[in-house]
Amino acid sequence: MSKVIEGLFYAESHEFVKVEGDSAFIGITDYAQNQLGNVVYVDLPEVGDEIAAGEEFGAVESVKAASDLISPISGTIEAINETLEDKPESINKDAFASWIIQVKLSDKSELSNLMDAAAYTKFIEE
Repeated sequence: MSKVIEGLFYAESHEFVKVEGDSAFIGITDYAQNQLGNVVYVDLPEVGDEIAAGEEFGAVESVKAASDLISPISGTIEAINETLEDKPESINKDAFASWIIQVKLSDKSELSNLMDAAAYTKFIEE
């Protein structure tokens, strides 16, 4: 059973969004890291890049597969999780603590297009 955390937003492409003020942390869900297996590389974007909801912003590679990262929201990248450059496997240890990018939100209303914990739990169980 994959861990799903209340209070976060979830995309069908298995990214989570944790909102703090006007910023959001984006990473992959526990379900996604379980499906991928051992993560060996994370392709990170640059700080200052603009991203748009539904667009690719990087990739996660595991011993089994590579998976594109799709942004659930639009905004400007404020920070990247530099720990993942040297320790990509930290995503497997705790997907929710191992956020990938921090984004300055450009349109908070986009969050209404995402699932809450209950909806995401139902989605991954189907």
